[in-house]
Amino acid sequence: MTIPKGNLIIIAAASGTGKTTLARALVSELNNIKISVSHTTRPIRAKEIADQHYFFVSQETFDGMIKQNAFIEHAEVFGYCYGTSKQWLEEQLVAGFDVILDIDWQGAAAIRKLMPCFSIFLLPPSKKELRLRLERRKREAADIIEARLKAASSEIAHYHEFDYLVINDKFDQAINDLKNIVLAERLKKPLQAIKYANLLKELLE
Repeated sequence: MTIPKGNLIIIAAASGTGKTTLARALVSELNNIKISVSHTTRPIRAKEIADQHYFFVSQETFDGMIKQNAFIEHAEVFGYCYGTSKQWLEEQLVAGFDVILDIDWQGAAAIRKLMPCFSIFLLPPSKKELRLRLERRKREAADIIEARLKAASSEIAHYHEFDYLVINDKFDQAINDLKNIVLAERLKKPLQAIKYANLLKELLE
């Protein structure tokens, strides 16, 4: 049986919506799926593991990778740079893994122009809840939280550019919605036709 290329999955949301937590939970519940490991210039946080959560690099190294055209997308977010390695991404997809890109709407727009993918935008249940979630993280100064809240509306304004819209209110429901989307995308004709090429050949003879 031929193993098809995996799906590239974009998940985006305003900061504090819970996309990283949901993405990790999704990976724990499905097979053959992983979260993209991005390069970043920001400092490592508590409980993060280098080369597992991010490839932590210097600004000089990051700038060098940009010059080498090593990123499929990159952006500066709140003073730090983030980028997705072309080589790493292509290796995972060719191996048959679905890969989740946890990126912003700008990165999503860039990816859509370069390769097939489907995209999901996550919404918080309310502005009040979004503020509470940012405050509960207790890892950022008050001015950074305010900056993230101000940016949220402009980020959410791009929801219509995405294929799917999921509200992260009740966690279990949000995970179930994401699982249904991924499983449905795996059943689409192009991937199924490759996976079951021998069966189709037999049935059509």
